[in-house]
Amino acid sequence: MGSTTYEWILDHEFGGKDPAEWKWPYDVPCWVFTHRQLPAVPDARIAFTSATVAAVHEQMVRAAGDRNVWIVGGGDLAGQFADAGLLDEVIVSIAPVTLGGGAPLLPRRIELRLDELGRNGDFVGVRFSVLRRRPRQATLGLP
Repeated sequence: MGSTTYEWILDHEFGGKDPAEWKWPYDVPCWVFTHRQLPAVPDARIAFTSATVAAVHEQMVRAAGDRNVWIVGGGDLAGQFADAGLLDEVIVSIAPVTLGGGAPLLPRRIELRLDELGRNGDFVGVRFSVLRRRPRQATLGLP
């Protein structure tokens, strides 16, 4: 994830709590791509990196084993994976508040094919395949 997504999680999960009380809600390894010094969550499996996505990708694939690698939030970060040929799916959950405002989902042109569309309560879930991809790539999931 990018630093903005990480900071959003910190604000929404731990806002107003002492850092000693923070408990990371995920048990899978996580990489936060940033050039800034960010607060760390105690005992969380989080690595902060300013390396390129291509340099970190193999570590992510090894850690995932036979599972998918997820790129969460961060349209620019997802675009970097796409630019490196390391993105094969884009999964988006769209809420009514999303429509008509906010930043562009992806800040660059990525060729996509609609594969699945569904409803989850008040959300619409959309799954696209990234065209012109390389094998063994990552998936972007946006809340």
